[in-house]
Amino acid sequence: MAKQVTLASARRVIEAASKHAEEIGVPMNIAVVDAGSNLVAFIRMDGSWLGSIDISQDKAFTARAFDMPTKELATMSQPGQPLFGIEASNEGRIVIFAGGIPLKSDGQVVGAIGASGGQPDQDHSVAEAGAAAFAAAAEAGR
Repeated sequence: MAKQVTLASARRVIEAASKHAEEIGVPMNIAVVDAGSNLVAFIRMDGSWLGSIDISQDKAFTARAFDMPTKELATMSQPGQPLFGIEASNEGRIVIFAGGIPLKSDGQVVGAIGASGGQPDQDHSVAEAGAAAFAAAAEAGR
């Protein structure tokens, strides 16, 4: 049975992601949503951009809404590509740059993490750290 995103698991995700953000020296806003794209946990690290609060939450929403990293959606939404213009859908909540990653358990998407505050590759690496912590805990049955 797939592990769900609980407050405890969301806190572990945020802990791992924020630790990585500290290691790379970039304060982040980090959001975790459940399978229904509902916000479960959020952290704004000291010194992170105010403008990135909603972006981190929208990255998590986008990653769950489309069950793919926002980095991949970015490629498919460029001019001439099949999803061009998708960022205008969902009342403008769709984010088409890196930093949102689905959280998976038993091959099923059960939530997502969104990180914002740095360059897109930094946001992606912070989100990856959080997603990896969720996957490790799910595999261990925690």
